[in-house]
Amino acid sequence: MARSPSLPSSPSSPGFWRSPLRGPWFTSLLGVVLLAGITVLFVTGLLSYASYNPDLSPVNDKTPDKGILGFYLFSWPTGPHWLYRLNQGVHVTLGITLVPVLLAKLWSVVPRLFQLPPARSLAHALERISLLLLVGGALFEFVTGVLNIQLDYLFPGSFYPLHFYGAWVFFAAFLAHAVLKTPAALRNLRQLREARSGDAPPEPEPSLVAPDPAEPTVSRRGAVWLVGGGSLLLFGTSVGQNFDGPLRRTALLAPHGGAEPGSGPNGFQINKTAASRGIAAAETSEEAWRLVVTGPSRTVRLSRAELLRMPLHSAALPIACVEGWSTSDQWWRGVRLRDLAELVGHPGDAPPDVLVESLQRRGAFRRAALRANQVRDPRSLLALDVNGEPLTPDHGYPARIIVPAAPGVLNTKWVARMTFGEL
Repeated sequence: MARSPSLPSSPSSPGFWRSPLRGPWFTSLLGVVLLAGITVLFVTGLLSYASYNPDLSPVNDKTPDKGILGFYLFSWPTGPHWLYRLNQGVHVTLGITLVPVLLAKLWSVVPRLFQLPPARSLAHALERISLLLLVGGALFEFVTGVLNIQLDYLFPGSFYPLHFYGAWVFFAAFLAHAVLKTPAALRNLRQLREARSGDAPPEPEPSLVAPDPAEPTVSRRGAVWLVGGGSLLLFGTSVGQNFDGPLRRTALLAPHGGAEPGSGPNGFQINKTAASRGIAAAETSEEAWRLVVTGPSRTVRLSRAELLRMPLHSAALPIACVEGWSTSDQWWRGVRLRDLAELVGHPGDAPPDVLVESLQRRGAFRRAALRANQVRDPRSLLALDVNGEPLTPDHGYPARIIVPAAPGVLNTKWVARMTFGEL
């Protein structure tokens, strides 16, 4: 239906926006939800970045020149062993769940983006700039996050620095916007409270409430149910990636987390297959493969058979990936990392950091570093078997790293070389 000639045609005119749903109540409700949710996303995102041990430069560090933005970084702990699984599961699942809330919030305040004049005062100019950075930062973080979950890297550059710096830009705009808008928000809340008690009529914000609203097609309460239903739908089709069994098949929005390489002891989730990383069967055969372990006093070359003759230990640990999916605890058996450190000249009770190199030729993290506290943990293994059977090629045969509470990419598969020493 064509717009009446008598109605404004410019988005900068308040009369252009006629939805009766826009208003302080609807916007404030969405804002409260986002305030809590985005705060959790920001904290879990920073923790996720810390778990990569980015200070082990230049191996793990995908975000150069962090400067003061790296003030909070610390040695990522190895306990509890499900720490990264919980952190990343919350981060990814909550991020997906908040998408309808974010879109509804942006829709509710879109008239403000077209207000004229662009700046009525210095404070108003700062508010408009913070709003643009807030909206742009939120869209950037959510879009790159969702693309990373699906392994669709359509954006230029590496995900890690883009998402890290984008988070800080967004958070700075969020803080500035909160400081500038707090007086108005408190005034709106007071007016709404007085209106409900009958003491005074509410004074709607002209930039949110349509001066000539159209006929409503749904109530504000119905709109809230629509947004909430969308979030519940996204939650129900993504949360299953954190669980095993039939519930995992409900994770329709996480197809990469649902890949199961067959059945049996090795029939649990993977992210990268041996074929996709360029691993040839000939180079992982018993005859060809040797693990090179280097330390301050010696270098050794070990076959898989020689590793199996060393003292073997078991640990029940999950695998958790940055994309949000995880497995339940699997039983791994292999040689402790600290025993390998001692073999090449480091004291077993005070091992150093270790650089781990893979046979893989394609993809990121062909080299990864672990901190001394991770090497020292008795559950940190160079795993040879899982759930009572040898590793399959897709799970890293002949040997892979498994460390409690570490991101999946640091649990290097197809290990070729380990170098112990300060990195």
